[in-house]
Amino acid sequence: MSQTKKPIWLYLSKTDIETERLQCEQEGRDLSSVQDEFARVLALDLEDEANQPAAEALLDRTILLPLRADFRFVEPSDLEGIRAARPPRPPKLPALSLSADQLQDRAHGAWTGRCVGCLLGKPVEGWRRPKMHGYLKDLKRWPLADFFRLDVATPEVRAKYALEEGGGARFFADRQDKMPEDDDTNYTTTGLAILKRYGRDFTPGDVGAFWLSDIPLLNTCTAERVAHRNMGNGLTPPASATFRNPYREWIGAQIRADFWGYAAPGKPELAAEYAWRDASVSHVKNGIYGEMWVAAMTAAAFVTDDPRTIVEAGLAQIPAQSRLADAIESVLEWHDVEVDYDTAIYRIHELWDENRAHDWCHTISNAMIVTAALIWGQGDYAQSICQAVQACFDTDCNGATVGSILGIIHGAKALPAKWADHIHDTLETGVAGYAVVKLTDMARETVRLALQ
Repeated sequence: MSQTKKPIWLYLSKTDIETERLQCEQEGRDLSSVQDEFARVLALDLEDEANQPAAEALLDRTILLPLRADFRFVEPSDLEGIRAARPPRPPKLPALSLSADQLQDRAHGAWTGRCVGCLLGKPVEGWRRPKMHGYLKDLKRWPLADFFRLDVATPEVRAKYALEEGGGARFFADRQDKMPEDDDTNYTTTGLAILKRYGRDFTPGDVGAFWLSDIPLLNTCTAERVAHRNMGNGLTPPASATFRNPYREWIGAQIRADFWGYAAPGKPELAAEYAWRDASVSHVKNGIYGEMWVAAMTAAAFVTDDPRTIVEAGLAQIPAQSRLADAIESVLEWHDVEVDYDTAIYRIHELWDENRAHDWCHTISNAMIVTAALIWGQGDYAQSICQAVQACFDTDCNGATVGSILGIIHGAKALPAKWADHIHDTLETGVAGYAVVKLTDMARETVRLALQ
């Protein structure tokens, strides 16, 4: 009897192997013992199933490699280790003092702000700087200050930038009157559904069980798809995050963060703990820290409107000697010495190559852009989300995260109508039971879960 071949999308590719090598280098692993093996595996035809065991064996070795003696960062993945490595003095935040109506408005602002920021970046996800900046300048819409629209593009611009009625162009704002389904908002909805099903004592195992029962495998990408497959094969967290997972520090966990801050308004430490339980299913180290950082920031935004304090409240929940903390602090230092926004973004692009998938989709590169948008955006909703998207890299993710935080700061009633009214309080998701929802209702349910 012949065996059924695995679908090729389950194979490890050469890009996966190259990503693993880069990931290991950045994690500080000593690669001296496996350099020849990397060269040998990369020379193989990995679309031939017979060569897959060699690639799998290599990843089984790399995850066990020791750290180099000269590696200066301290990056645990367990919650106790992360807490022990946090900075000693977190920023002092006021206690939550919002009325029930105010809390509802802030939660509504969070959901609305996130959806609008996501929609701003969604049609240009994957565009690099020459295409996005060229498109905006050709239409005299530079710097970005409004939704991307197809109806303002001349035939010449449409042809030059390969804009068609289908494809990504279907997400241009003039083709949408609500927030269409997107992984960024699916995961926000997933957080709500997990908390509703399992309660505040949910575990990483509960998160994994929800994924297996409610999220189809092919609705996931990169680290989430690897973890989903691992759990389906019987691996439980945290092994589900580490087994043959080259994407373990990519942005996937960071985009799942926001709801955990909504569920713990004014309590960054609790929000970060919720985020750790979620992130540890699929990520390690800075992949986990990204989700904890964003969750803590969204929690802090309920009690302070100062972007710098919000960023620092997030930093207070992750290891002080991590690569993520180091990168975010660098962006804050650039602002302190009066570097302008454009120069800050240029520096990020010098450090991270947008043309390389690992850099484009990594937690740290995108966290730096989120930081820049929050700090140089100066609390202005429109300016902040536009700066998050104009920087390129993962545009819809960064627009959503920044929009979420500014939405909390302002509340739904104070969000500019030009932005908020466009989606008509409506979100489509791929989460069972939430096909088409009103953001007002999602906010109401969020507040109920946060307070129960």
